[in-house]
Amino acid sequence: AAITDQWAWRQEWYDHWLKGIDNSVGKADPFKTSVRIFVMGTGDGSRDDQGRLRHGGSWRNEHEWPLARTQYTDFYLQADGGLSQVKPLAEESATQFQFDPRDPVPTIGGNISSGDDILLQGAWNQRGGPHVWNFPQPLPISARNDVLVFQSEPLTEDIEVTGEIEARLYASSSAVDTDFTAKLIDVYPPSADWPGGFDLNIGDGIVRGRFRESLKKEVLMTPGEAYEFTIKLYPTSNVFKKGHRIRVDVSSSNFPRFDVNPNTGEPLNRQRLSNVATQTIYHDMIRPSRIVLPVIPATE
Repeated sequence: AAITDQWAWRQEWYDHWLKGIDNSVGKADPFKTSVRIFVMGTGDGSRDDQGRLRHGGSWRNEHEWPLARTQYTDFYLQADGGLSQVKPLAEESATQFQFDPRDPVPTIGGNISSGDDILLQGAWNQRGGPHVWNFPQPLPISARNDVLVFQSEPLTEDIEVTGEIEARLYASSSAVDTDFTAKLIDVYPPSADWPGGFDLNIGDGIVRGRFRESLKKEVLMTPGEAYEFTIKLYPTSNVFKKGHRIRVDVSSSNFPRFDVNPNTGEPLNRQRLSNVATQTIYHDMIRPSRIVLPVIPATE
């Protein structure tokens, strides 16, 4: 599905804009339109000859970014671990977990272009094994006590998500500084090829507590006080197919992709100590934690 000759089309692009050469730019793919995206998730989900998931996808021409027809849709975290478009009605509701910097959540794939033997690149089943150096156990990452899982019911129709994604978490911590992470996952149901299903990572992000207001200014937290945290996930384009579930994992680490916060509030890169933090994620009427998905309406 990749554009085969990347060097040739790069030269084509620069020849047109830097040298004024009249070529395929604006006339033919991949330069027919100003935006060209790869939409993932249209495969049949079977296992190929190399043991990989056929998630599939195809290129599509668009005319702007973000897409003008985007419908930004809130999916709310629910007290029972659900994820839905229904805003929570409870006056007070929260879920807690313990974040130990000495035992961070392992990185299993992501938007990573380097790091062989240390960082897995791209999409992976969110499960440990010998291929994950810091999580060799053959267990789903959701089995960890420091990973909160919120997932939808099986979808009744395909949903395309294309564009910028934000998780907006209401959270507090026993620490003066900590991190919060969010990961978007396409959950395949069990099948003959994948008896345990397949939890495919689509995008992720992280926010550091002291930078919750601005990357230019550090403001430590007051332990136990709830704040709103915005976590920006990388842009993506994926079709969550009928029968799949949309899942959001919330935690406080993703190592070694992101450095681990020791929860002490010490100056960055000069910390000597580490503390276990009690993290609280709120999902009630006043503090409705959610992920905002850029849903693209289906064409007739």
